[in-house]
This record gives sequence, C-alpha cells and structure tokens, in this order.
Amino acid sequence: MKQPSRQARWERRTQVPLLVLAVAFAVAYAVPIVAPDAGPGVHRACTHAEWAVWAAFAVDYLVRLGLSADRRVFVRTHWLDLAAVVLPLVQPLRLLRLVATLMLVGRRARMAPQVRLTTYVAGAVVGLLMFGSLAVLSVERDAPRGNIKNLGDAVWWSFTTMTTVGYGDHSPTTGLGRLIAVGLMLSGIALLGVVTANIAAWFIARFERDDQVERLQLAVLRELQDEVRALRGEVARLGGGDRGDGGGDGSGVGGGSGPGPMPAQAAAGAPPSCADQAGVTSPTP
Repeated sequence: MKQPSRQARWERRTQVPLLVLAVAFAVAYAVPIVAPDAGPGVHRACTHAEWAVWAAFAVDYLVRLGLSADRRVFVRTHWLDLAAVVLPLVQPLRLLRLVATLMLVGRRARMAPQVRLTTYVAGAVVGLLMFGSLAVLSVERDAPRGNIKNLGDAVWWSFTTMTTVGYGDHSPTTGLGRLIAVGLMLSGIALLGVVTANIAAWFIARFERDDQVERLQLAVLRELQDEVRALRGEVARLGGGDRGDGGGDGSGVGGGSGPGPMPAQAAAGAPPSCADQAGVTSPTP
C-alpha cells in the first residue's frame, strides 16, 4: 500500500487547526463591525488576531511548499494560495485580509476528503453571506449617501445580491462597496451553477443506476427464457422416446413380426372341423 507523502500528512494534520483559526478570524473580523463602540483595546486585539490567522495560513503555505516534491509545480498549481498570501502585504487593508483568508480557507476545505460538495457549497454560501454583510456594512455605514446603516440592512442586501434579485431598496454608494457587490454577484451565480450542476448530476446518476438495474433484470429474464426453452426441448425429447418404446412391445415377443400363440379362449371358440360335422369318430383300439 502506497504511503502518503509528507505534504499530504501535513495537510491532514493541519486541516482542523486551520479551520478553527478561520472561525477565530471570523469573530475577530465581526466584533469591530458589529460593536463599533467597543474600546480601542478590543479593536487592537481583533486586528492582531486577524494578522495572526493570516500569518498561520502563510506559514502553512510555506511549509507545504517546502514539503512538496516539485516546488515549481506546487507554485504553478497553487498560484491562488500564493496570491492570497501576498495580497494583504500589498495593501494592508482589513478587506484584503478578509479576501485572502476566505481564499485560503476555501482552498483547504476543498482539499479535505471528508468535505462533500454539498457541505462545501453550504459553507461557502453562509460564509459569503456573513462576510459580505460585514464587509459592506464596514464601508457603507459612514458613507454620506449610504443607505446600509445596520447589520439587518447589510444581511438583506447580501441575500438579494447573491441571488441576483436586487430589489434596489439598499445598494452600496462607495466604490469599495460596489466592488464587494460585484464579488457577491459573481459568487452567487457561481454557487447557483454548482448547486444546479450537482442536482442534475444526481438525477443523471439515479437514472443511470435505474437503467443498469433494468438491464440486469432483462438479462436475467433472457437467461430464464433460455432455460425454459431448453427444459421444454428436453421434456419433448424424453416424451417422444417413451412413445416409441411402447409401440415395439405391443407388436410381439422379441419384436418379431409373426403372430404369437393363440390363446385358449380363442381356440375354444373356433368353428368345428369337417370330420366332426360328418360324425366320423376315430376307431377305438
């Protein structure tokens, strides 16, 4: 049995800790937005927590790069992870750290074998709704002409944007808010396509399985029909042989063609001979 590589073992061992750190990042990101009146110490602690989580994902990428068999191939096939690690360093904004962390968490969750597609899609929908609401609220709350002023309005706007309904009662007015809206729209369309494709694939697989079962049943029925035909032929052959043996026994002893001995009843009932009719009797000695 082939042993997993060191990179695969590392990814398996760090899967749960990184997901826990992602939850911690979500809390650290949400607290300053939901509670803007919190003290500066709380805001500072949340900022440090966000950077610490991002640094943990960056270290994870570097370790996986060092453990890979071919580093060039790893960089070429994991370029999205590299972009997510480098992105916050270009412009240290909280929104960029949010995007980078979401990208890294999504990549690691998709690599996990125990995470099914349905679970991944559901988690992606919830994560995008939550973080999209928080992100648009953080940039639109203090906008002069903004109409998204509380978390309820932000969540409602995220729902209508991801489902591409767009009622228009709430909409971002800043450039960054509109950029978030574009990201949510594209993500919603992509996730809707994934869900639709998953449902279609389930129906197709179900129909193919039913067709396979039907084909197996038809094959069994054909085999039974062939066996029934063979049994009928065997019965007909045996019945014809029995009738032939019975005709030979009635034609005579030993199968001869001559008549057999006359029975006594037939001899007794025979007509009298000419000598008897003339009254001649045999002389007595």
